[in-house]
Amino acid sequence: MKKYILFDHDGVLVDTEFWYFKAGERALADIGFTLDKNQYLRDMTQSFGTWSQARAAGIDEQTISKQREVRNMYYQEYLKTQAIEIEGVVETLAELSRYVRMAIVTTAKRADFELIHEKRQIRPFMEFVLVREDYERSKPHPESYLTGLQRFGAAKEEVLIVEDSNRGLSSAVAAGIDCAIIHNEFTKTHDFSLARYRIQNLIELKNIILNLT
Repeated sequence: MKKYILFDHDGVLVDTEFWYFKAGERALADIGFTLDKNQYLRDMTQSFGTWSQARAAGIDEQTISKQREVRNMYYQEYLKTQAIEIEGVVETLAELSRYVRMAIVTTAKRADFELIHEKRQIRPFMEFVLVREDYERSKPHPESYLTGLQRFGAAKEEVLIVEDSNRGLSSAVAAGIDCAIIHNEFTKTHDFSLARYRIQNLIELKNIILNLT
């Protein structure tokens, strides 16, 4: 029986993965480096970030640190100006709230998360939110989801995690919690063979929950 849902955030509730990539691409272009998108996507599956290609090309850590701040600035600019809504999310959360308790467990920084949700209607459906500053070890380590489990006071078999990346799936598997993977064009090449469920959009989650409650 599933009584709780722990949602990943980026790529699940808001469409931000692409814009995070674009911010990094733009920050590296500022110093004359071209970020290869296909390699970036491959690096994501190994939990490597924007900067692995730059390091491999010999760009020094001081420059990377500076451009990371530039990337963060560009990303917040995109969050303010680009359409990142995912159709049907708010309506689906409203329906799910009739059956389960919900929370968000994200690797997003608090500043980015707060910016995203200044004018959106997602947070009222969540009992709590765990952002990157709320735990020590990021996904694929299970700490973030185990922290969410503890906050709910729930048993593992009562919880469903909703993710869109293999890093998040690995975190769920390591925590021993069932995971539903939602389709995301940006992460569609990841290995999701260990997922308990595969769904095309959040609306399908209702049928899973109704069959498990």
